[in-house]
Amino acid sequence: MSTKQFCDIDNMPSMEALMSGQDESAQRFTDGQIITARVAKKTDKGLYLDIKYKAEPFVAMADVPNWDNIVEGQDLDVYIEQNEDDDSGLHVSIGKAEVQKIWDNIVNNNQEGGMIHGVIKQRVKGGLIVDVGGVEAFLPGSQVDLGPVRNLDDYIGKEEDFKILKINVERRNIVLSRREILEGKRDQQRDSLLGELEKGQIRRGIVKNITDFGAFVDLNGMDGLLHITDMSWGRITHPSEVVKQGEEIEVMVLDVDRERKRVSLGLKQKDGNPWDTVDVKYPKGTRVKGKVVNVMPYGAFVELEQGIEGLIHVSEMSWTKKVNRASDIVQEGDEVEAIVLDVNKADKKISLGLRQTQPNPWEVIKEKYPKGTRIKGKVRNMTGYGAFVQIQDDIDGMIHVSDMSWIRKINHPSEVLQKGQEVEAVIVDIDAQNQRISLSMKLLGDDPWQTIQDRYKVGDIVEGKVTKTASFGAFVELEGGIDGLIHISELSNEHVNKAKDVVTVGSIVKCRVKNINTEEKRIGLSLRDADSPVSGSSDSAPAGFNGVFDDALNKAAEGEKKEDK
Repeated sequence: MSTKQFCDIDNMPSMEALMSGQDESAQRFTDGQIITARVAKKTDKGLYLDIKYKAEPFVAMADVPNWDNIVEGQDLDVYIEQNEDDDSGLHVSIGKAEVQKIWDNIVNNNQEGGMIHGVIKQRVKGGLIVDVGGVEAFLPGSQVDLGPVRNLDDYIGKEEDFKILKINVERRNIVLSRREILEGKRDQQRDSLLGELEKGQIRRGIVKNITDFGAFVDLNGMDGLLHITDMSWGRITHPSEVVKQGEEIEVMVLDVDRERKRVSLGLKQKDGNPWDTVDVKYPKGTRVKGKVVNVMPYGAFVELEQGIEGLIHVSEMSWTKKVNRASDIVQEGDEVEAIVLDVNKADKKISLGLRQTQPNPWEVIKEKYPKGTRIKGKVRNMTGYGAFVQIQDDIDGMIHVSDMSWIRKINHPSEVLQKGQEVEAVIVDIDAQNQRISLSMKLLGDDPWQTIQDRYKVGDIVEGKVTKTASFGAFVELEGGIDGLIHISELSNEHVNKAKDVVTVGSIVKCRVKNINTEEKRIGLSLRDADSPVSGSSDSAPAGFNGVFDDALNKAAEGEKKEDK
């Protein structure tokens, strides 16, 4: 008899199977598997389940949903937690089976990029936990809303639709986004709104955000930019002076860029441009009141109304003072009165005058001091061409060097005047428009040259005092203070190298009148022929004498300038 007849070695059970009383062909389980079990016995503490295994696994009452409705013989789904432990027992869970079925259902019926509904349950580090049909998913803080969220607790309890960003089956993790849902809705609203918007429309919106350059206004579908320059016709330094975050405002649509999906808004345009009627409201010559809103070195800007400013130039701030900086007269915030001098509607400029609100003192003086009036005043300043004499307060008149003396050629006012000296003068002319007053000292007396021919004639012997010597001759002061010139060629019959070799300053000399020129107010003298008779007209002169006289005077002037230096 063969061995195969007595025993089929290949199909014999193993020693372990014989000892455990279990056939190797019995049911096998894996961790994480969900199987169907029958309730074998229900006790006060839990359930014993029949899963056709060598032992009946036990499930505690706390792990059994709907405990009161469970009856013996009922079939339930269970989750294999651990296949075998040290006691060869099998651990199962009814609660985890429910969770696993829910998870499997979500994974099988949803995919990344899809939509899912859920309720925000609680706040955790970095975001929120969302219950999506019994499974917890994570909503990062950056995906909660369109902008940064200050307080995540405000979203707890909200029931929303979410977009699935990521599903990690191994880690049983789902990441959601609410922001992408909102962005999609916003894009739809924006496209719809862009199709409706037109220039000139008035729209209501909520101020969403404020920056240094303007504010973004939510038009219920998209944001429009309200630039700071379009907020007010007046002067503002920051948008927060006009609008507040969260405030509802009315704005005008200024421009719609559908290609770039941008909208420009205006606030001031709703009220119209005040410059359109500025020439009617502020005609030339009008007295106005306003507030100084800006002070620059060259002038001050005065707000007449919102959006309308006028400039008071430094030259229009005082009748009498020379204003170098506007801040010397007015300060920001001052309330002032001014006169409209000019309106340039096209360039949006208004010129104002501050001094015009007061009587023009130059006109007052012109009436008070007609031509020929004698005045007294102190010398306040001197220049190379004249001296300025105080007439009244800050108003000065000028005495030109040519008006200081009939008889002397004065090259610098310091030759006859000193700063602070009180002098008498005559009003020659008052130019109120150009603010100039011309004075004269010589008009205090008669012009001696008008009667010079009655006193002197060519050929007369005269006596005078030498007042100055120069390389070209000597000056002699005659009676009445009139200066005559003895040219070096007229000092002696002999050749003279230097005038001081013949005459000295302070000496008294007798000389003959050789020439009288009343138009040029000049007298030529001679020592050379003082003892010889000379004939000729008083209005004539020897050939070349006038030129010599002119050269002498010019050289004298140059010499005095050098001495002054």
